[in-house]
Amino acid sequence: MPQITINGRACSFEKGESILQVALRNGLEIPHYCWHPALSVVASCRICLAEVWAPNPRNDNRLEPIPKLLPTCQTPCGEGQVVYTDSPKSIANQKAVMEYLLINHPVDCPVCDQAGECYLQDYSYQFGRGASRFEEQKNKQPKKDLGPHVLLYADRCIMCTRCVRFCREVTGTSEITIEGRGSTEQIDVFPGVALDNELSANVVDLCPVGALLDKDFLFQQRVWFLEKTPSIDGITASGDSISVEHANGQVYRIKPRENPLVNRWWISDEIRYGWKFIHDERRLRLPRVRGEAPYDAAEAPLAYEAAYQRAAELLGAGRGRVAALLSPMLSCEDAFLLSTMLRGFAADAKLGLGPVPRVGADKTFPGGYVLRAEKAPNARGVRRVLAAIARGEVPAFDEFLRSLDGVETVLVTGNYPSDWVLPALAEALRGRRIVLIDTLPTALVEMAEVVLPGATWVEKAGSFENAEGRLQGFDRAIAPLDFAKSEAQIALDLVAVREAGEATTPDRLGAAAYDAGATRRRIVEELGLGAFVEEIAVPSRPEGVAPDMELVDL
Repeated sequence: MPQITINGRACSFEKGESILQVALRNGLEIPHYCWHPALSVVASCRICLAEVWAPNPRNDNRLEPIPKLLPTCQTPCGEGQVVYTDSPKSIANQKAVMEYLLINHPVDCPVCDQAGECYLQDYSYQFGRGASRFEEQKNKQPKKDLGPHVLLYADRCIMCTRCVRFCREVTGTSEITIEGRGSTEQIDVFPGVALDNELSANVVDLCPVGALLDKDFLFQQRVWFLEKTPSIDGITASGDSISVEHANGQVYRIKPRENPLVNRWWISDEIRYGWKFIHDERRLRLPRVRGEAPYDAAEAPLAYEAAYQRAAELLGAGRGRVAALLSPMLSCEDAFLLSTMLRGFAADAKLGLGPVPRVGADKTFPGGYVLRAEKAPNARGVRRVLAAIARGEVPAFDEFLRSLDGVETVLVTGNYPSDWVLPALAEALRGRRIVLIDTLPTALVEMAEVVLPGATWVEKAGSFENAEGRLQGFDRAIAPLDFAKSEAQIALDLVAVREAGEATTPDRLGAAAYDAGATRRRIVEELGLGAFVEEIAVPSRPEGVAPDMELVDL
C-alpha cells in the first residue's frame, strides 16, 4: 500500500483518504473542529492546517515543501508525502486560530455543561496561547430556544457548522441555518421552524463546544463524575449502540456509541430520552403475595421467601396446566433461564412471546439512519431462544391467548416502559393464577397471585437481537432499584427453591448468581445456538485516560 509520513511516522493509506483520516486512524492527533466523518468537508475552522512536503515530478521527484499550509481534512494523501503538524509554521497557525476563536468566547467554563468534554478547552490547553491579547469589548450573542430538546448559547459558538450540515445531510430537514457575517455571524433556525426532527438532539453530540446544549441534561451533573457503560437500545428494535452515563446509581443521560454496522454515530430522540421509566416513582420494589400482608423494606428476605415459595407451588401445578408469556423486552439470557426454570417445574409448559408494540412504519433518513416502528428490543432474540427450547415454532401473541384452555398457572413478564396490558390479555388471564415479573404497575398487578419486581435493561447484563438479526451484548450500568432483580436472577432463585423442596430464601440456598457470559455458553451447549458465542458483538469498555498533570497529595 502507498505510504505517507506524518510527524515522523510512516502510515499506509488508501486512495482518496485525507491526511486527517489517516492520522486519526493511526492514533496521531491533529486538532480539528469542523470535520466529522459523517458530514461533508468544508475546511472552515482552519486549525488542522499542516506543513506538507511532496515529491515534485518536475524535479526528479525530489521532496519539496508546498508553499502554503494545507487543511489536512480536505487534502488527499499522496505517495511519499511528508506532513508536519508540529513544525513552527503549523504551531503558529494553531495558536493564531485558537486566539481568534477565543476573542469573543465567554469565559464561563465553570457553568458550562460542556466543561470536561470540550474541544475548545482541550485545544486551548494543548495548542493555544497562555494568555489573551484581546483588550476590546467582546460581542455578546443571544441565547436561543431552538426546539423541544436543544438550547443555543450563541456566544459560545465557533461556527464549525456541524449542526447545519447534519440537518441538511443526515436528517434532510434543514431547520438550521447561518445568518450574519464576520464576528456577528451566528447559528439560527428559520423563522417559524423549530429544530424538531426525530434525531434533533444529535446536534448536541456534534457540537465541539458548549454552544448547543441538551435541555434535559442542563445543569444536572458534571461530566467527570459520570461513569459510561456500553449498552444497547432497550426501547426499540434498532439495536443502536449507546453509552449509559450514570453516577451514584442514577442515570443522567444516554448518548450514542459509534457502531458503523448499525447506527453509525446517531440515535433517535426516542432512545435518548425514553429511559425515564427506570427511575419512575411507581416502580415495583418488593415482592407481593395475594392475601398476605405486604412486607416493608426491612423484611425483604421474608417477602422473597414467601413469594418464591408460593410461585414454586403455582408453577409446579402439573402436566398441561402451566404456561409462560415472555416479553420481547427481556434479554436472550432472561428468556433462556426463565424457560428452562419453568420446564423444570413443568416439562410440557407452553411458551409464548408477549405483545410486540409497533408505531407507524420504519423511516429511513437521507443519511441512512433507520427509525424503527417496532418498539421492543428483542422480539427476535426471545423467539429464537423459545423456539430452540420448545423445538418448534413459538406461537404469536394472539395464538398463545387462544391456546390457554386448561392452563391454570401463567408466568407473565412485562418490563415495558409503559402500561402494556391489552384488554385481550387481561380477559384471557382472568380466573387463572398469575406469577408476574414486571417493573411498573399495571392491571395485572392486582390480578396476580405473586408479583416479583423485575429490573430494567440498564440494571442487568445480557444480549438483544435487533431488527436486522444482529446479536449484541450489553453490560449492566447501575444496580437494580431497591429489591428488584433481573428476570434471569429470579429464574436462578426459583431453581434453587425447587431443588431445595422447602420454603427458604435463595441466600440460604446459595443460589447461583447470574452471569451473562456463562449463560450464553449454556445457550450454546444446551440449545446448539452457536451464534451466541460466534456471532455476538460484545462491547469493550474504553480504557481510562491518564491525566497529563501530576497530582500530589497535600
